[in-house]
Amino acid sequence: MTPTLVRQHPPSTGATSRADLGARARDWSEIQERMLVPLYEAVYERLEVGPATRLLGLGCGSGLALLMAASRGAAVAGVEPDSPERLALARERLLPETPGTRARYRTRLAGGTAADVADAGAPPYTVVTAFEPIGCLAGDSEGLGDLLAAATPLAARGTPVVLAGWGPPERCATSSVLRVATKLADPLRGAGRWRPALRDDLEEVAERAGLRPDGSGRVACPFGYADLGSALKGLLSTGLFDAAIAATDQAQVDKEVTEALHPHQRRDGTVWMPNVFRYLIARTP
Repeated sequence: MTPTLVRQHPPSTGATSRADLGARARDWSEIQERMLVPLYEAVYERLEVGPATRLLGLGCGSGLALLMAASRGAAVAGVEPDSPERLALARERLLPETPGTRARYRTRLAGGTAADVADAGAPPYTVVTAFEPIGCLAGDSEGLGDLLAAATPLAARGTPVVLAGWGPPERCATSSVLRVATKLADPLRGAGRWRPALRDDLEEVAERAGLRPDGSGRVACPFGYADLGSALKGLLSTGLFDAAIAATDQAQVDKEVTEALHPHQRRDGTVWMPNVFRYLIARTP
């Protein structure tokens, strides 16, 4: 299956029109999101996600990971607090219930926190996922703490909580392209600027949330695109270049990202960048 990417939400600023945000969400859903499919599959296999699973996805984006869990028979719920446009696409995918799924509880999706998808008549969640990779933007884990705090009371004791992050820069070919974001962004900007992933990013988030680490893994998630134009759209849809766009302009970012992509373009015009992503399984207290 074609690989998927990590989702970093584009902020809804006054400088970006609703139509632009909608187009970027569609680019995410149609081009970029599938880059992380190997990560989703590896986690679901390891945790044996299936008909007995009640899964809560934090930062569920346009819902591909939830759809894959539902296809295994899991009952799913998702929270997408940062992008109403991606949440709308998730609703298109998952509501009404996906034909052929056998989940006992109806799918719930919301734009706030886990409290907004709580179902008083349902048992606790048995798996919680936060597949949006962290450790790539300064401050990108701050909002995750609030999501985890709201989700933990809805999960059974000892429930696995999955956190995901970028692997070491030397194992991620896309890092060379993402460095454009650092070069162009205003050096005075703090949160929102790209930075190399650090070894203990996931463990630090788990510790702050009061979770107990209980295993980890690495998964190859190559980014593959039909051509340079598709690669540009996909990468910009992640939001990782937003600070660079704000500090310069769209045309400058487009130009420099395209130039950085050239070494990864193959003779047939496709773009291929091998990457490794890391996941941590932590347990609720």
